[in-house]
Amino acid sequence: MATYRTASTLLSSDGTRTQGTAALFSEPGRKGGTPPWAGDFRPANDAVDLGKSAVGQTFTLELPDGSTGKVVVQSLKSGRGGVTLALMGEDAPPF
Repeated sequence: MATYRTASTLLSSDGTRTQGTAALFSEPGRKGGTPPWAGDFRPANDAVDLGKSAVGQTFTLELPDGSTGKVVVQSLKSGRGGVTLALMGEDAPPF
């Protein structure tokens, strides 16, 4: 279950901005460490072609309040609802 769902922007290293919705969750940190977090990102526009080349790439996830977090695309799923990217956070959760 997502603990945080909001409109967000996925920013690539070349400056391309993809608007969409992120559903994010975190787990308790171990022994005071940074809590691991992950989630899904669904682009707002099905015409956006992130493609399979996005898997393994690092992006910046930007939330409406301006907070950001680095994410790596773990997988890409296509279905009736469009494309969904599975994300794994790299640093402190932005939410």
